[in-house]
Amino acid sequence: MSDKILSKDQAASFLGELAETRDLFAPALEGGKVVWAPLAPDGEVLWDFANTTMSPKDFFFPQTECMMRFANHQDGEDGMVMHAEPELAKERALVNMRPCDAKAFGVLDLIFCQDEMTDDPYWRNKREKSLIIALACNNPCPTCFCTSMNCGPHSETGADVLLVDLGDQLLARGVSEKGETAIASLPEATEADQAAAAQAKKEAEAAITTTVEMDQINQREVMELYEAKHWDRVHESCLNCGTCTFCCPTCHCFDIQDETLGEAGRRVRNWDYCMSYLFTLHGTGHNPRGSKKDRVRQRFMHKFKYIPVKRGGEIGCVGCGRCVQLCPVNIDVREVVRDMNA
Repeated sequence: MSDKILSKDQAASFLGELAETRDLFAPALEGGKVVWAPLAPDGEVLWDFANTTMSPKDFFFPQTECMMRFANHQDGEDGMVMHAEPELAKERALVNMRPCDAKAFGVLDLIFCQDEMTDDPYWRNKREKSLIIALACNNPCPTCFCTSMNCGPHSETGADVLLVDLGDQLLARGVSEKGETAIASLPEATEADQAAAAQAKKEAEAAITTTVEMDQINQREVMELYEAKHWDRVHESCLNCGTCTFCCPTCHCFDIQDETLGEAGRRVRNWDYCMSYLFTLHGTGHNPRGSKKDRVRQRFMHKFKYIPVKRGGEIGCVGCGRCVQLCPVNIDVREVVRDMNA
């Protein structure tokens, strides 16, 4: 791990060198929202923003992704034979990703690439060909609770490079081998630069005053939490609209369908969400999560109990606060977790 220094005046030049071999994307302001977009030709990037409205997970897990194509006819040797889609042709860099989103990819790595039997080639290919340059969060939102979710405003997990904004310049920390290579040409940071970055981290963490404890959740048996009385109340206002799942950087439910148009066919996977009535509806007509309470409980139990149990204590939430900001009926995940932990 090495610390380098990058003047903001020279950032465009640094990014220009990366763009020689990669496609570059970064947060941009469009229509009052901060969205991910191809980096502007002039190399100008946003340095002052809270976070993107939607998470960047669709760079690796697109909302709709073609997995295979086939000829929709039964004549000839090629009829109905599946052909894999080409892999990502060019490497890319995602610039100024917030640490919570970078951490989320580490969580999803545990889901998509669990072992030899569960090793998603679509996810893995995009992950291996992407350089993640995170920008530490010096001014967290009031809805952020990342410090309670094994994360933090200066978390390095999941990033290849972590940038820390020091004003006119950035401290660039190489976190992975790929990141070290990317910043190798930059000058070394001084001890004063490192001290300034450490102070910024300390102040950012102190600015997150919301805490969400999980000690009781971790100790309780699954069925004890599943049958807790508070679920009778938590689900009442939920619309099952799915907004929280679509904006969430760690939600990963999907459905796979074959689509045809004449003799052209393709197999696609689309985002799905666990609170949809159809999500667990069986062909027999039975639905194990037939009520709204069942579905709402599933979302929170999955993130805060099932994933920690099955993935070595990792939490299926990074505390980005998007679901708190965007829920149309003001369901606050922090309050739900407190109920679970009571």
